[in-house]
Amino acid sequence: MFRWARLWVICLAYLATHSLANEYPQALNGIGRAATAAELRAWDIDVRPDFLGLPSGSGSVEQGETLWLDLCASCHGDFGDSNEVFSPIVLGNITEADIQTGHVAALTDPAVVRTTFMKVATLSTVWDYINRAMPWNAPKSLTADEVYALVAYLLNLAYIVDEDFVLSSENIEDVQTLMPNRNGMTENHGLWSIDGLPDVVGSSCSVDCEVDTTITSFLPDYAMNAHGNLKDQMRDYGPLPGMQTAPQSSLVRPSQSDSSKMIPAELLASSGCTGCHQANKALIGPGFSAIRARYAGKDAASYLTQKIKQGGQGVWGSVPMPAMEQLDDKVVEVLAVWLASGQ
Repeated sequence: MFRWARLWVICLAYLATHSLANEYPQALNGIGRAATAAELRAWDIDVRPDFLGLPSGSGSVEQGETLWLDLCASCHGDFGDSNEVFSPIVLGNITEADIQTGHVAALTDPAVVRTTFMKVATLSTVWDYINRAMPWNAPKSLTADEVYALVAYLLNLAYIVDEDFVLSSENIEDVQTLMPNRNGMTENHGLWSIDGLPDVVGSSCSVDCEVDTTITSFLPDYAMNAHGNLKDQMRDYGPLPGMQTAPQSSLVRPSQSDSSKMIPAELLASSGCTGCHQANKALIGPGFSAIRARYAGKDAASYLTQKIKQGGQGVWGSVPMPAMEQLDDKVVEVLAVWLASGQ
């Protein structure tokens, strides 16, 4: 429902803009400007299922393994099989027969853990997602060749290509024909076509309704601000305002009188810290208050600086912390000093 509401808003805005532009060219005079070629290139990065938009390049399984261990294993496991932070990407349950038929038979077994390569039908989806969103703490930082290498490594883990394989823009369409669930996506439903009939029948009223429309499904508290304050990520106008998921205060304050040691929540969010940590609750990692309590009164700033930059595992449990090497040294120093300042 959310997707259709958003699509409807986009369509209305498009029609309104084009109607004004066609009938009253002067109405848009002085409003905005044409996007530059560079701006369009920065946005136009999607890769379609037919591989339109795919940049040229190549990468080997061997190169991908090195990149994976450096950038991805901390969350997904060395072999893409970790189920601690995210659902596993590869975890067996794909057979030679599946590759032949293009349907993963194990998906019919409710006891089987679903993985990315069991479900995904198009290899372009994997390439596109890694390219635009990974690694989580530095999205869009990978080169095209590095994305090819990482996808090649995952294909090898799923037993789709051999360990000496080199994936490229020249052969990726051939690999698509080997995707285990390539035939698992159907076009036989009403939403595929703009004039298609819905494949479900709703009986809820639309006039004088007595249907209870109360929203009862929410993210749990500990996950609400995992990706920053949603309200700050949405426009202030329109039918879909963002929900306030962060504390109203713009500062995370240590319980000390020294106001110079206050850390803006924006710094924690922009540094990627709030993706795994919250102020007073455990998320994927411990809460900031728990970290500060552990190191109170200790000379731990240099230790925490190293932990932030290099990552680590085992101090707070088995879930590893990825290295935050992309952060500026001064930012890391400020964060480490604040964490080490205790309560």
